[in-house]
Amino acid sequence: MAPPLPDFSQSVKLKYVKLGYQYLVNHFLVFLLIPIMLALTIEALRTSPEEIIVLWKSMKFNLVHIVCSFFLIIYFLTYFFMSRPRTVYLVDYALFKPPRSFRVSFAGFMEHAKMALFTEPKSVHFQMKILERSGLGEETCLPPAIHYIPPSPNMALAREEAEMVIFSCMDTLFQKTGLRPKDVDILVLNCSLFSPTPSLTAMVINKYRMRSNIKSFNLSGMGCSAGLISIDLAKDLLQQYPNSNAVVLSTEILTPNSYMGKERAMLLPNCLFRMGGAAVLLSNRRADRRRAKYRLAHVVRTHKGADDKSYRCVSQEEDSEGHVGIKLNIDLMAIAGEALKSNITTIGPLVLPASEQLLFAFSLIGRKIFNSKWKPYIPDFKLAFEHFCIHAGGRAVIDELQKSLRLTEEQVEASRMTLHRFGNTSSSSLWYELSYIESKGRMKRGDRVWQIAFGSGFKCNSAVWKCNRTIHTPVDGPWADCIDKYPVHIPEVVKL
Repeated sequence: MAPPLPDFSQSVKLKYVKLGYQYLVNHFLVFLLIPIMLALTIEALRTSPEEIIVLWKSMKFNLVHIVCSFFLIIYFLTYFFMSRPRTVYLVDYALFKPPRSFRVSFAGFMEHAKMALFTEPKSVHFQMKILERSGLGEETCLPPAIHYIPPSPNMALAREEAEMVIFSCMDTLFQKTGLRPKDVDILVLNCSLFSPTPSLTAMVINKYRMRSNIKSFNLSGMGCSAGLISIDLAKDLLQQYPNSNAVVLSTEILTPNSYMGKERAMLLPNCLFRMGGAAVLLSNRRADRRRAKYRLAHVVRTHKGADDKSYRCVSQEEDSEGHVGIKLNIDLMAIAGEALKSNITTIGPLVLPASEQLLFAFSLIGRKIFNSKWKPYIPDFKLAFEHFCIHAGGRAVIDELQKSLRLTEEQVEASRMTLHRFGNTSSSSLWYELSYIESKGRMKRGDRVWQIAFGSGFKCNSAVWKCNRTIHTPVDGPWADCIDKYPVHIPEVVKL
């Protein structure tokens, strides 16, 4: 028998072949310009001073030519600088850390569930199964009204929770940045399920006695991805108003939104959602460039609401007994996958290196022309970003995105640990994840961060940030007293 062929993958370092291909494609223009520059340099060295003088004299310039040329240069430079988009900086941000007295342990949660649903043992058992596999830890927090037996959700307690979370974030942000309340130009706040009158933005303006000409926006009903929608809105406003700043507040008020019924699809949010909030200071002022932590590179929003299944997969409804809650449909993860696919198709050309874009294009052409059964090429987004902040909506969400984007455990560590320590804090979860990365001392100047969030409607939104300066490990913040014990091992099932 003929000797077997050598294992090509073992005899040749394919990794280095791929690295060489990436380097060649990504620096193609440099390699193209080098011989041109060398040729021009050699030709210039061979030209004598007398030849240069003769060439200059052969060009007949008069005063009109010089003035017109100067005017055109000034005009095009002015047009370029005036028309280019203003850079948006993230100066700093602040997060809400609930008091330890708000902590809800697994045992405490199940005790409350048994008391509230003492006639429905199957619903209690269902919540226990969800909690066992949720990825949450023992230190997540719920507002006081949900700790009561029975829970006592009302408007007054909901406002108390909103004031506690939002004012705490604002006070910390003002302290960290030195910003005065009267210096805030734009205020954007998102809270999906609690939208009272006067609005929450009016509450903030009243508390801090802000200016009468402040531009304020209150977003509601937009789900867990509303934080990035608020960032996008603030970015658009900062493009219109030069030398301005914007404060973005993201939170979810849980007090009036605890489901008291027995529908399984509506009990799931009770097991996952926890208290949280974030306040972010954005600015387009050049004076803030040095102290800013990040620069906003891209925001990409995908809305699948035109499809009926996508529109109805997360909805606030009444059950048969009149209890209001959030219903999560069984096909949620499949719809989220489709929304993610649309989103990365848009964001890919903006962030991926040329080598990955070419491979993706060849794969697409091959499937269209030669064989539709070819496996599509999944771009390696690890080449475009150093850090990933995936919305901590639940263990299944993180697992699915890790698998789809082929991320390592370290790259989804911030999302898993945020879910474990704080639970699903809705639109603010991305900022807890970013704070985790900073607290671990991993954020260096030039690093790129990809924030990915999902929300009802159905929406998938992305934001790309570039680190403006190396960030030293913070001495305060929500992770300050526990960062040393993370990461922790999270078992597949925690038996209760």
